[in-house]
Amino acid sequence: MKVDFVDSHQAEHGVQPVLQALQDTPAQIAPSTYYAAKTRPASARSRRDAELIEMIKQIHAENYGVYGARKIWHELHRRGVRVARCTVERLMREIGLRGLLRDKTPRTTRPAAETDRPLDLVKRDFTAAGANQLWVADLTYVRTSIGWVYAAFVLDVYSRMI
Repeated sequence: MKVDFVDSHQAEHGVQPVLQALQDTPAQIAPSTYYAAKTRPASARSRRDAELIEMIKQIHAENYGVYGARKIWHELHRRGVRVARCTVERLMREIGLRGLLRDKTPRTTRPAAETDRPLDLVKRDFTAAGANQLWVADLTYVRTSIGWVYAAFVLDVYSRMI
């Protein structure tokens, strides 16, 4: 029963139906070409790629998965492995490895031509004769392990108390 299934599967999806479909086209392919390619030993590039992939995986794991192609390339050079950076990039893409992506600095303001700018009410004079006469505000951001955290401060210019 199993032999019948294999024979019918091979008759439908094997090499011979493909060659028969290509028979009337300009692509003349002999069955021996397929079998020669199937039994041919791996190329020097594919053997080298397999070695490099193992080294890349090891370096990536040793560095907690944060190294990207550039740092892995430098580490391979430190270990005496001569390889092009584009090769490391290609292999990392093929095996699905990538380094830790740094967030871009967030844009806190998006000036547009049609918006009015706030007026400078203190004329750049940040001095005060007493407490609670002049306050200034600031908005800043800090990168954390989970993303950006925003902090707003209001400062009394005289006492410098937040």
